[in-house]
Amino acid sequence: MDRRQLADFLRSRRERIAPADVGLPSGPRRRTPGLRREEVAQLAFISTEYYTRLEQARAPRPSREVLAQLARALRLSDAERDHLHHLAGTPPGPPPGPSREVRRSIVDLLHRLPHAAAIVISATFEIIAWNDLAAALMEDFSALPRRDRNLVRRAFLGPHRDGRRLYGVSDVTEFARHSAQRLRAAAARYPDDPELTGLVRELLAGSEEFARLWAAHDVTAAPTLRKTFDHPVVGPVTVDCDVLDIADRDQRVVIYTATPGSPSEEALRLLSVVGTQRLDVPG
Repeated sequence: MDRRQLADFLRSRRERIAPADVGLPSGPRRRTPGLRREEVAQLAFISTEYYTRLEQARAPRPSREVLAQLARALRLSDAERDHLHHLAGTPPGPPPGPSREVRRSIVDLLHRLPHAAAIVISATFEIIAWNDLAAALMEDFSALPRRDRNLVRRAFLGPHRDGRRLYGVSDVTEFARHSAQRLRAAAARYPDDPELTGLVRELLAGSEEFARLWAAHDVTAAPTLRKTFDHPVVGPVTVDCDVLDIADRDQRVVIYTATPGSPSEEALRLLSVVGTQRLDVPG
C-alpha cells in the first residue's frame, strides 16, 4: 500500500468534483475546490475521521468494500478505479457494475449524425445518451425518470403508451429474447451490482415471458439488422440498425438510418423538424 500516493490521488479526485455534480449546494463560504472531506465520507458511507486519515496517509489499508464506495463517491472511471485498488495494495476485481459514463467523443458523434437516430445503451439496456432525432423517433428521454429509460424494463413491464409495446417496433418479440440473453450475460460479468440484480428480480416477478426466457439460460443473441417503428405522428418508419461496440465501457452505439429516397427517409426528415412535439395532440 502506497499511503502517500493514495492520499494524493484521493485528494486530486475530490477536488475535481463540483458539489452540484453530486446534488450538494455550493454554499457561499466554500474555501476548497471540489468537495469537502466530510462530503466524500458521507457519499462513501464511511466516517469523516477515517477518510481524513486516508488523505493524511495515516490510515490502515481500506477494504475492497470501502474502495468500491470511494470509487462511486468520487465518480472514478474504470481505469481510475483500478489505479485506486493498486495504490491501496489490493488488486482490482471485476467492475462492480456496468459503466454509465459516456465518452465526450461518443456524445459528439451522436450529434454529428443529423440524418440518423442514434443512442448509446449500457450493458443493462439503459439508454444513457441520445441525439435529437432518436428522441423524436422514440421518446423524449430527457423527460423520463432514469428507470423508464431502460429498454428491457420497458419491453417487459411497460408502460405501453397508446397500446404500443416498446415504441411499436416490429421486432419486439425478437428484441425481448435478445435482451434477456444479453442481460443474463451481463449478470455474470457484474455479479455484485445491486442495481442489476434488482432489475433481474423485478423482471422475474413482473413478467412470465421474461421468466421463461431467463430460465432458458441462453446467452447468444443474433443481431437485428432492420426494424420498423410505428410512430404516432409520421406512421411506420423502417430503418437499418447498425451497432458499434465500445468495448472498454461495455456499451453499444445503436444507429438507425433509412434507405435513401424511401418514405421512411422522408419521415425521419419530418421528425428532425418536428422534434418531440406531438402534432396529433390538439392545441
